[in-house]
Amino acid sequence: MGGSEVKADIEAQAAPRSFVRRSGRITIAQKRALKELWPKYGLKEAAAPLALKDIFGRNAPTVLEIGFGNGETLVRSAAESPQCNFLGVEVHLPGLGRCLLEAERAGLSNLRLIQADAIDVLRSQLPPGSLAMACLYFPDPWPRKRHHKRRLVKPGFIALLARVLEPGGVFHVATDWPPYAEHIEGVMGAMTAFERLDQPPARHTTRFEQRGSALGHEIWEAAYRLRPSY
Repeated sequence: MGGSEVKADIEAQAAPRSFVRRSGRITIAQKRALKELWPKYGLKEAAAPLALKDIFGRNAPTVLEIGFGNGETLVRSAAESPQCNFLGVEVHLPGLGRCLLEAERAGLSNLRLIQADAIDVLRSQLPPGSLAMACLYFPDPWPRKRHHKRRLVKPGFIALLARVLEPGGVFHVATDWPPYAEHIEGVMGAMTAFERLDQPPARHTTRFEQRGSALGHEIWEAAYRLRPSY
């Protein structure tokens, strides 16, 4: 990792949170899922990096989705790609509960969830080179200028991704906010460890994306590969 990216990693440690915790409305079923299904699908934060082979009982390509919302795309992806392991990171309890219910209905064995800040997970919970792909779909764009410091995609965040992606691993990102798309392109364009792919991987449409499209929002997405020589 170059000196500028090390500095960016250090800066990420003091950065403001990219989310605001909301209590939200949680259903009885979601509460039950958090109590009864979390031991099956949930992972505790620990001082040492996660042993993914032990957690999933196998060695397989691992895909991380950051801020998965209700988990609809995460569960569908895990169901359709049983050859891969899937990790989901989310902070909001209703979304976690909904995802647990859907995972149980689908009978998934290749999905695990973490309730934590993604920055903390990338920094201390994932071993170096442990991910085949990291997905970030429609993160909060924090549109007001005074809130831009809260945007998740910053050099420090990308430096952490570079640490946990395997050589040739992919960062797949999408947004419906054009100024944020420009911001992401600027950040990624300055990160020499990554190269932009001509075509992003296939993915499922999220409910948030559907609502945005109905309102006339243009969807932007891109995929960046960690250079094998990095």
